[in-house]
Amino acid sequence: MDPNGGILLARTLAEIAPIVFTLHGGHLDSFYRGCADEGIELLDFRHEAAAVNAADGYARVTGGLGVAAVTSGPGFANGFAGITNAYADGVPLLVVVAAPPLREAETRELQGGIDQIAALKPVTKWAHRITDPARIPDLVGLAVRRALSDRPGPVALELPIDVAFAPVDPARVRPAGRPDLGARTGPGRRALAGALRALDGAERPVVLAGEGLRWSRDRRILIDFAEASGIPVLSGGPASRGLPPGHPLNGRGVATLAALAMSGGATPDVVMLLGFTPGMHSGGRPGAVIPADAEIVQVDPDAAEIGRLGPVHVAVQADPAETLAAMLAAHDGPWPARKEWAETLMGASRLPDLLFADAPDVVNGRIHPHHATREALAALDPGSIVVADGGESLAWTMSAAFSADIDLVVGLGHQGHLGVGHGFAIGAQRAEPGRRVVQITGDGAVGFHIQELDTMVRHELPIVTVVLSNDTWGMSIHSQDVLFGAGNDIVTRLAPTRYEKVAEAFGAYGEHVEKPGEIGPAIRRALDSGRPALINVAISNEVVHPVTTSMLGDVTTTDEIVIPYYENIPLR
Repeated sequence: MDPNGGILLARTLAEIAPIVFTLHGGHLDSFYRGCADEGIELLDFRHEAAAVNAADGYARVTGGLGVAAVTSGPGFANGFAGITNAYADGVPLLVVVAAPPLREAETRELQGGIDQIAALKPVTKWAHRITDPARIPDLVGLAVRRALSDRPGPVALELPIDVAFAPVDPARVRPAGRPDLGARTGPGRRALAGALRALDGAERPVVLAGEGLRWSRDRRILIDFAEASGIPVLSGGPASRGLPPGHPLNGRGVATLAALAMSGGATPDVVMLLGFTPGMHSGGRPGAVIPADAEIVQVDPDAAEIGRLGPVHVAVQADPAETLAAMLAAHDGPWPARKEWAETLMGASRLPDLLFADAPDVVNGRIHPHHATREALAALDPGSIVVADGGESLAWTMSAAFSADIDLVVGLGHQGHLGVGHGFAIGAQRAEPGRRVVQITGDGAVGFHIQELDTMVRHELPIVTVVLSNDTWGMSIHSQDVLFGAGNDIVTRLAPTRYEKVAEAFGAYGEHVEKPGEIGPAIRRALDSGRPALINVAISNEVVHPVTTSMLGDVTTTDEIVIPYYENIPLR
């Protein structure tokens, strides 16, 4: 019996996609049947956005392609949010979007009436409607190559239900190119020479490794380069895996540059942006964190990203890992000695820890958020993966994460898209089933997709969620306190919800914590349970994270209007 379009799609994906994240829609039943026959795991959710977020999280952790499938109309609309998040961060996804029958267009058909491809084009690298099932293999290959090439990003294939269920004569199926890429592009000779010249001539160089390095196949090359060159490495971006914790050249995150400037010490004279996109993750404003007088070497496979926020001195359009390998191969003789500079940078990297070291454990009866996150992270198994969600909860987590033995921290991307944590955590857990995945989130962010606790329980995913509960939208209320005066906040307060009881109702393990000393033991019990779990930690809403203050800019100005998160508006 000839296969139909859905089965042919599953057969094509079987080579590259061991798992598809989805939520059931009848339009996709033939595809689901094909996935079951081909051994592709289907992990089903309670909301399409979370399914796409999970494919996104899976891609960020594996450094490869994530695949999601959503049904048409409302399913597509729900999943759209996850696609935009992946697009903003350059995450390679293939999203299969179902659609009503082609022959019933413009008939007020069920779950139709919108041009899904038109809606997808601004937020994908490529979006295409399949009209002939025999074309599925070559269109999938084209889609995957587009998703993974240059700066990666999401792509979409729309599969109308009549195409999905239509039988396909195998003789009509055209040979297709493989749905993957060959070797990635290395740097040109002149660019390589310029980058080496800049680094060799620097007294205080630093490498800022970003998410672009995640899509390179050689994860060891960054360690090899740092140890050979003696150049300290900072990591930044929404899911960067820098040097191992405790490595003598691991300068932690981008905040180290801000701490260095605040300390009054010398700042970097050369910064190599290695797959790192300046913007929100570098302070939001040009010169805010990366020194304005530093010489910039920018390595990125996408020429459009090079110089986005200002001129660079050396532009290297190439794969970041291939560039590091080429540098190691081309460098002639010993690298300059930089031990003293590295030690200076390491000292600055510890300043964020010291900032709240003497803060009280409890503020007006509730746990200080710094101590809450430090205790939570200290209780984790070495090599765990942490997913951070929320506003100030994310900031507190990132501040403390570099003090713990964590393999990878996946945070919010350039959209600051709250609520992605549940999906990211599920995708991360399926990507690395041998590691423990812990989500740390705020009580605002956890409410977006708390129903995915049901998904964790049904699929036996032992993810531990730690909710930092302060009964407010923390970053929002603290910004309003500065802008309008304390007590004049608007729509920023939440109820003291017992989220652990919600988790228990879904069949997960739950605990409520009100004392600092209870956090570590509670998390250990959650980890040891081997079940999905939620630990609800009551933290103070009176402590403001420095990131919130920095995002307001100069609040003392008299000739500008202060606005949250962006540059102030000049009055003249």
